[in-house]
Amino acid sequence: MDISWLTALDGFGLAIFAVTGALVASRKRMDIFGFMLLGAATGIGGGSLRDLMLGQLPVFWVKEPAALAICIVVSAATFFLAHIPESRYRALLWLDAAGLSLFCVVGADKALDAGTSGFIAVAMGVMTATFGGVIRDILGGESPLVLRKEIYVTAALAGAAAYVGLTSFDVSEAVATGCGFALCFAIRALALHYGWSLPVYRAREGRTAEEVERLRK
Repeated sequence: MDISWLTALDGFGLAIFAVTGALVASRKRMDIFGFMLLGAATGIGGGSLRDLMLGQLPVFWVKEPAALAICIVVSAATFFLAHIPESRYRALLWLDAAGLSLFCVVGADKALDAGTSGFIAVAMGVMTATFGGVIRDILGGESPLVLRKEIYVTAALAGAAAYVGLTSFDVSEAVATGCGFALCFAIRALALHYGWSLPVYRAREGRTAEEVERLRK
């Protein structure tokens, strides 16, 4: 992917995820430093894990401190603006969907640039898109979105797979990026709007004392 295009996408994704972290801080009534901590952890968390897994050291925000600066500035600004949305939780979900869609593509692209197979690139795309949100939710005392029955990881998986699949057929980077982003965002948006979720495991009813006794014989 062209470096300037990649840098723009990455910066936009960092800003969006930083806002989601700051919105969680606002719901927990943290001070401005709490906003910056959650915003930065959300923005750089997934990419940091990706770089560690790929052996890309130092991780991206150490080599390019502007990434961390974006997260801190955006989070600090959110401290003064978080009261504007009518529903901060709803804003959090929709912004998270946009960040998820951006980072699943960016993460997959960086993995391909590092020479990984398509399969690993998809996995790295999903990891980049979701892990920052996991850190955000854990630090904010929330149940991580990836552990709920909502369609979340599935959307990132579809977006990353679409991007990797299209690039393998020599489709232009711009088209592959747009398709990967659009597919991930559409799946997540529809899930949010209609309340879609994947089937969950349902435990069997416990055996009666008589059944247990028969099994012992």
